[in-house]
Amino acid sequence: MTQVVVYSSDYCPYCSRAKQLLASKQVAFQEIKVDGKPQVRAEMANKAGRTSVPQIWIGSQHIGGCDDLYALERAGKLDALLNV
Repeated sequence: MTQVVVYSSDYCPYCSRAKQLLASKQVAFQEIKVDGKPQVRAEMANKAGRTSVPQIWIGSQHIGGCDDLYALERAGKLDALLNV
Protein backbone atom coordinates (compact mmCIF):
# COMPACT_ATOMS: atom_id res chain seq x y z
CA MET A 1 0.00 0.00 0.00
CA THR A 2 1.21 3.49 -0.84
CA GLN A 3 2.32 5.80 1.98
CA VAL A 4 -0.16 8.57 2.72
CA VAL A 5 0.76 11.73 4.65
CA VAL A 6 -1.84 14.20 5.94
CA TYR A 7 -0.88 17.56 7.43
CA SER A 8 -3.81 18.56 9.62
CA SER A 9 -5.19 20.58 12.49
CA ASP A 10 -7.43 19.43 15.34
CA TYR A 11 -9.79 22.34 14.68
CA CYS A 12 -10.30 21.78 10.96
CA PRO A 13 -13.54 20.14 9.74
CA TYR A 14 -11.99 19.54 6.31
CA CYS A 15 -9.16 17.62 7.97
CA SER A 16 -11.71 15.45 9.73
CA ARG A 17 -13.57 14.74 6.48
CA ALA A 18 -10.38 13.83 4.64
CA LYS A 19 -9.26 11.50 7.44
CA GLN A 20 -12.73 9.91 7.54
CA LEU A 21 -12.57 9.11 3.82
CA LEU A 22 -9.13 7.53 4.18
CA ALA A 23 -10.26 5.58 7.25
CA SER A 24 -13.37 4.34 5.41
CA LYS A 25 -11.00 2.83 2.85
CA GLN A 26 -8.95 1.29 5.67
CA VAL A 27 -5.92 3.27 4.57
CA ALA A 28 -3.24 3.86 7.17
CA PHE A 29 -1.82 7.35 7.02
CA GLN A 30 0.78 9.43 8.80
CA GLU A 31 -0.83 12.48 10.36
CA ILE A 32 1.36 15.51 10.97
CA LYS A 33 -0.37 18.12 13.11
CA VAL A 34 0.48 21.77 12.55
CA ASP A 35 -1.34 23.15 15.62
CA GLY A 36 1.01 25.48 17.52
CA LYS A 37 3.94 24.42 15.34
CA PRO A 38 4.78 27.27 12.98
CA GLN A 39 7.91 25.52 11.74
CA VAL A 40 5.90 22.43 10.75
CA ARG A 41 3.26 24.57 9.01
CA ALA A 42 6.05 26.44 7.18
CA GLU A 43 7.57 23.11 6.07
CA MET A 44 4.15 22.01 4.78
CA ALA A 45 3.57 25.32 2.98
CA ASN A 46 7.00 25.11 1.38
CA LYS A 47 6.33 21.58 0.10
CA ALA A 48 2.70 22.16 -0.93
CA GLY A 49 2.74 25.77 -2.02
CA ARG A 50 -0.37 26.22 0.16
CA THR A 51 -0.82 27.25 3.77
CA SER A 52 -4.26 25.70 4.41
CA VAL A 53 -4.87 22.29 5.94
CA PRO A 54 -5.32 19.51 5.19
CA GLN A 55 -2.52 18.96 2.71
CA ILE A 56 -2.35 15.38 1.51
CA TRP A 57 0.36 13.37 -0.22
CA ILE A 58 -0.10 9.90 -1.64
CA GLY A 59 3.35 8.52 -2.22
CA SER A 60 5.36 11.38 -3.72
CA GLN A 61 2.30 12.98 -5.33
CA HIS A 62 0.78 16.04 -3.69
CA ILE A 63 -2.99 15.58 -3.87
CA GLY A 64 -3.97 18.90 -2.29
CA GLY A 65 -6.74 19.36 0.23
CA CYS A 66 -9.99 17.69 1.23
CA ASP A 67 -11.92 18.83 -1.85
CA ASP A 68 -9.17 17.50 -4.09
CA LEU A 69 -9.23 14.13 -2.29
CA TYR A 70 -13.01 13.83 -2.67
CA ALA A 71 -12.79 14.87 -6.34
CA LEU A 72 -10.42 11.96 -6.95
CA GLU A 73 -12.87 9.66 -5.17
CA ARG A 74 -15.83 10.90 -7.28
CA ALA A 75 -13.78 10.46 -10.45
CA GLY A 76 -12.97 6.87 -9.46
CA LYS A 77 -9.22 7.55 -9.36
CA LEU A 78 -8.48 7.49 -5.63
CA ASP A 79 -8.34 3.69 -5.14
CA ALA A 80 -5.73 3.32 -7.90
CA LEU A 81 -3.52 5.97 -6.28
CA LEU A 82 -3.90 4.27 -2.91
CA ASN A 83 -3.35 0.79 -4.35
CA VAL A 84 -6.43 -0.54 -2.54
